[in-house]
Amino acid sequence: MTTLEAITNICDNGGSDSVCPLLQEHLSLVTGVNVFFLLFSAALVFFMQAGFAMLCAGSVRQKNVKNIMLKNLLDACGGAIGFWTVGYAFAYGGSDSGTADKSFIGNEQFFLRGVSDGADYIAWFFQFAFAATAATIVAGTVAERCKMSAYLCYSLFLTAFVYPVIVHSIWSGDGFLTAFNPEPFMKIGVIDFAGSGVVHMTGGATALIAAIILGPRKGRFYDDDGNPLETPVSFPPHSVSLQVLGTFILWVGWFGFNPGSALAIGNTDSAAVAALCAVTTTIAAAAGCSSAMFTDSFIEYRKTGEVTYELTMAMNGALGGLVGITAGCSVVTPWASFIIGIIAGWVYIGASKLLIKLKIDDAVDAIPVHFANGIWGVMAVGFFAEPDRMNLAYSTSAHVGWFYDGGDFTLPIVQMCSIGFIIGWVSVLMIPFFLALKHLGMFRVDALEEEVGLDLSHHRGAAYDLTSADKGQVEELMQVRASKHGKVEVPDAEESA
Repeated sequence: MTTLEAITNICDNGGSDSVCPLLQEHLSLVTGVNVFFLLFSAALVFFMQAGFAMLCAGSVRQKNVKNIMLKNLLDACGGAIGFWTVGYAFAYGGSDSGTADKSFIGNEQFFLRGVSDGADYIAWFFQFAFAATAATIVAGTVAERCKMSAYLCYSLFLTAFVYPVIVHSIWSGDGFLTAFNPEPFMKIGVIDFAGSGVVHMTGGATALIAAIILGPRKGRFYDDDGNPLETPVSFPPHSVSLQVLGTFILWVGWFGFNPGSALAIGNTDSAAVAALCAVTTTIAAAAGCSSAMFTDSFIEYRKTGEVTYELTMAMNGALGGLVGITAGCSVVTPWASFIIGIIAGWVYIGASKLLIKLKIDDAVDAIPVHFANGIWGVMAVGFFAEPDRMNLAYSTSAHVGWFYDGGDFTLPIVQMCSIGFIIGWVSVLMIPFFLALKHLGMFRVDALEEEVGLDLSHHRGAAYDLTSADKGQVEELMQVRASKHGKVEVPDAEESA
């Protein structure tokens, strides 16, 4: 029984008239603190949209910046509308963790009908921020060649139906895989605290399917005649500064993503869980960054005898570490989070190279970061979930990580089942969906539009005004200055821009 439930029971059962007002005041204060905690955490998660926008904008070529930023902005809008209308109802409508009944999908609170208090409203806002994140993962993968109409269709479909069913199955009180039911799946349920599988695998699997059906960008793996290139062409990012800014914003946002998933902070146990999540999140990100960058440098040294340090590896390694720790941030120790981050860096490198070998074009490497490391994050729980921290976060240690005394293979099996379910559910829905878009001619832009750039062909102009100053006016300015100060060299017009 929680502190809030105990206070309510005391007063409902005839508690002292002098004590109950104080208890009720305490109850109101705790409720307010918890609501504010979720409000702050959700705001951080929502701020991750800015991180995705900057990371994607920096990663694509200059001619597609406006297009990718608009798609990131519309993700937030589509996510809000989709999750308000039906998504939240499918995810949590009718959930009741107090009974053993289970259902495949929620069926109440469409358009937030029946939601009336602050705790319920803030729950919707927090979960909406997660839904928007799942949709945004896809944006970078299909950048520079996906039609806006197709993007709007799958973004809305993902947040309104595909993602909510996965949420209901794993996070709601009556999902068939949930750990929050009195009779959980295999007596333990799936341990995915903040969504390595629910959020990142879902978005990453959708991105993988979209990339395969959409095809690579022109000139990436094939020449103009369709012949395979001996060496794939890399399209350099147009702004490394934006990439780094986006990475840091995402890292900050993850402190709402993981600690915020404690869902409360007004009691000692919840506060301890949130604090642990902040520590494990930080360590895993740092380990993933270091692992990916230095491993890539070592590989290069073995091949060429030279050592350089690739910034992209460092950034995506950090993001891979963040994804990898998201499922187990509340149930692993700091030393385990370090190992999870190290392996996440290697997972990112391997998956990124595999995509290139398979000729799957991912413009921002979202698939290796979110899908591959989402799988690793879910599985890592099966190995590293520590008994005391399981008790604190999930009130059970019936089955713990395989590496601990008393651990068996039950938890890894449960985690694998969730991976299979997510991949299966996304594939069954999104493969026909994307094939239908392609058949209708709604998926990929025209070849000429792709070559020119989506900013010019779809958004009335480029993202940057690169017009040079008028050469005649520059010469006139220099002549005026020369008449006052003596001879002044007239610079080239392009240099003066």
